[in-house]
Amino acid sequence: MKFPHRLPSAPPSEPALRRLGVRSSAQLDKPIRAQVIFGIALGLVVIALPLYFFRRPEPVQGPESEVAPLGFAPVVPSSSSEKKEDGRVRLGEVERVRCGASPNAVGGSGRLCDPLPFFEKALANSILSSIDCAPRTGEAGTLNYVLKIDFAQKQTHVFPGASGKWRGPQARHATKCVKQGLAAPEWDKIEHQFRYYEIAILATYAPPAPTDAPLFE
Repeated sequence: MKFPHRLPSAPPSEPALRRLGVRSSAQLDKPIRAQVIFGIALGLVVIALPLYFFRRPEPVQGPESEVAPLGFAPVVPSSSSEKKEDGRVRLGEVERVRCGASPNAVGGSGRLCDPLPFFEKALANSILSSIDCAPRTGEAGTLNYVLKIDFAQKQTHVFPGASGKWRGPQARHATKCVKQGLAAPEWDKIEHQFRYYEIAILATYAPPAPTDAPLFE
């Protein structure tokens, strides 16, 4: 009995070679992927670093970190524009004497009068600036500066009040100097309840310093 002729089968080593080839390609792909990923990451780092250093914000230096030039002291702005008191004169508190619709119709006094900050500061500053106009009597004294404020007429006037020790021509000369030294008001911008006011500041002047030698022998 004859058996049909069979085709020769593949050598037993061929499947093993195929399997070996598959494993070899997979093992080769892993290093390639790793190299590709590493290359991409390295490229991103190379691109990102210049952008970071280019766009990095610079630290802001505050005023205190600035160094003053050699030989110059830093200038500290004054907290107030008011003049400082001279050692030769001392000012009392502002007294609101009276207020009303007009000089002849005064209805309020003292606490009933609303404050006028502009004129109160202007009077004090002018007294300090006009210290050289103070009476020269050779001794200590007081002068009461009374400021009249008339909003209806837009006028001011300064005269020596009765509560001061100094009166007469020298006192009137001093009040004239103070009147001339008053800051010019902007009448329409100053808030007020009445049309007429009188305020006063009592100035106490120290005695003149003694001379080193007597004037007369």
